[in-house]
Amino acid sequence: MKIGIPKEIKTEERRVSLTPAGVAALVEGGHKVYVEKDAGKGSGIADKEFVKTGAVILDTADEIWSHADMVVKVKEPLEPEFKRMKEGQILFTYLHLAADENLTKNLLGRKIVGIAYETIQLDNGSLPLLAPMSAVAGRLSVQMGCACLETKNGGKGLLLSGVPGVAPARVTIVGGGISGINAAHVAIGMGARVTILDINQERLRYLDHIFYSQAVTLMSNQVNLERSILSADLVIGAVLIPGARAPKLIKREHIAGMEPGSALVDIAIDQGGCAETSKPTTHDNPIYIVDDIVHYCVANMPGAVPRTSTYALTNVTLPYVLDLANKGLKKAFQEDRALARGLNVYNGKLTCMEVANAFGIKCEEVKF
Repeated sequence: MKIGIPKEIKTEERRVSLTPAGVAALVEGGHKVYVEKDAGKGSGIADKEFVKTGAVILDTADEIWSHADMVVKVKEPLEPEFKRMKEGQILFTYLHLAADENLTKNLLGRKIVGIAYETIQLDNGSLPLLAPMSAVAGRLSVQMGCACLETKNGGKGLLLSGVPGVAPARVTIVGGGISGINAAHVAIGMGARVTILDINQERLRYLDHIFYSQAVTLMSNQVNLERSILSADLVIGAVLIPGARAPKLIKREHIAGMEPGSALVDIAIDQGGCAETSKPTTHDNPIYIVDDIVHYCVANMPGAVPRTSTYALTNVTLPYVLDLANKGLKKAFQEDRALARGLNVYNGKLTCMEVANAFGIKCEEVKF
């Protein structure tokens, strides 16, 4: 199989979808790997490192897409990339289609085989390809939240950890999944007063156990949610419904009721955001202010730390890339139900129910 690795074009996105070790594994399996010039530069990987392990460096994205049977990316395709797609081409990347109707319709119209990292799901319900980036985003959310609380960014001028004689900040985390847990680890480690809300009682017991009562765990309902948000200096939105658009749990009136200069970091923004006041931003212009509350809503948060993120991501994606390349689509799906759940679009058909529900498009089952 011919595998193409294009350079990411999303603003300030410096991750790359394959490392030299991944190239070596694919070449050893008899496959051809094409890497766009400087695709790994932002992650500290020079072209010569790819060449050493057997990759062919091509100068343009057009060449990458035209050569490839399967394109492996990090982020969803953007408008300039639509015209490069060809019918039947496998696209393996984060898609987040429930937040982007235009992308969904383009993939359907161009009859792309779209496999989304974020909907590959094991039988136990876990999301192995989303987990490492959720961990990065969760830990990064506290770091960015600290910056949002600085007065130069419109914040109330609060140090998250406090100092002796001065109380630490209050952090509310909405959602106790991978990103929420990682946000809590960092916030607790810095000495903040942390509250975590989730709708799953077993999850709350687990959180209480691992944090040794250093965090307050609350059942997420309307009353607890409102009280926790209104009393917080920093709110971190970490809500996830696999494959679906994020529910708007944080209302405009919640934001308006917070103390001026408080902050919101919406990790769920790549799925549409979990706050009514959230809108996607970029790393070069990451924050904006609504009702005196500083919002950070960057849709590719892990792109801020590409060296860490690239290796964390490719550690988990490479086995699936190898399966698709070595076995072909049909056999790979037949032998791995988790991978098959990642299929979102196929030959003009929408195959992900959550995306279908988001846009009122018919969902069709594809059998292999």
